[in-house]
Amino acid sequence: MTHVLDPDALSHDARALVAPLPPYDDVTRSDAAFRAFLHGLPGVDQVGAEARAAQLGTRSIKTTSKAWAIDTAISMVDLTTLEGADTPGKVRSLAAKAKQPDPTDPTTPKVAAVCVYGDLAGVAREALQGTGIHVAAVATAFPSGRASKAVKLADVRDAVDNGADEIDMVIDRGAFLAGRYLDVYDEIVAVKEACGDAHLKVILETGELKTLDNVRRASWIAMLAGGDFIKTSTGKINPAATLPVCLVMLEAVRDFRAATGRQIGMKPAGGIRTTKDAIKHLVMINETVGPDWLDPDWFRFGASSLLNDLLLQRQKLRTGHYSGPDYVTVD
Repeated sequence: MTHVLDPDALSHDARALVAPLPPYDDVTRSDAAFRAFLHGLPGVDQVGAEARAAQLGTRSIKTTSKAWAIDTAISMVDLTTLEGADTPGKVRSLAAKAKQPDPTDPTTPKVAAVCVYGDLAGVAREALQGTGIHVAAVATAFPSGRASKAVKLADVRDAVDNGADEIDMVIDRGAFLAGRYLDVYDEIVAVKEACGDAHLKVILETGELKTLDNVRRASWIAMLAGGDFIKTSTGKINPAATLPVCLVMLEAVRDFRAATGRQIGMKPAGGIRTTKDAIKHLVMINETVGPDWLDPDWFRFGASSLLNDLLLQRQKLRTGHYSGPDYVTVD
């Protein structure tokens, strides 16, 4: 399909369609107004956030609750491969694992999505047809985001045309750090419009934002611009999804729903490799935003190796012994 792109016109038209909800419908009228709003958000106590995240990470989960937590975490995984050497065969193999994570136990939940580059979205869509598992594709010159708006929008539309029903975009961190908040907002609005019916996850790349105050501001930009999810990271740089960052982003989605009535999903990605890591995040969700977010529609893990550890821990609970890494597939 051929698309004629006028990025400036698209951004202008789309902004009218994705106007912020009251009481924030006037904050994007100008750069000055938007800056005043974002810098007027409550400051983040970094020491307090780190202490709160550490405290939540010490919660003990008993056997019955642990079994529920493992199954819930499996159902929230965006099973991901984002390598230059990815092939259709690797994507089909990943899709097979997404549908039946543990071939020895058909009661194992399916994962939420398979996440690939946009040119392989069609392969994933065909392999997952009829399963209810989503096809997520990264776009907007992932992971750097360094491309013109026209190229980014073409990237999004190509991924959707190929079969993606979820788009993971990266924000322009250079524009954000230079204080050009309205440019960041307008680009997200334009990408949201280009997504059509596909859901939009907005990657903040929090490791490059430097401060938790910036994480909160970027979260609000993404939500006001119409993002369906806010996501920590591309998984390509460190630090990625730290617990204090996740806490700040969860507080942002909580406060946004309280103010607007609109619920936004949240996705940590990068560095979450163990069942213990996943359970810490589930505890944080329950304690920070409540059980409404304990659902794959509202929370995802961007991961590749996490699923294997969840499966091994699930096997241990079921059989009483630890099977070891030879009992799961290597992605």
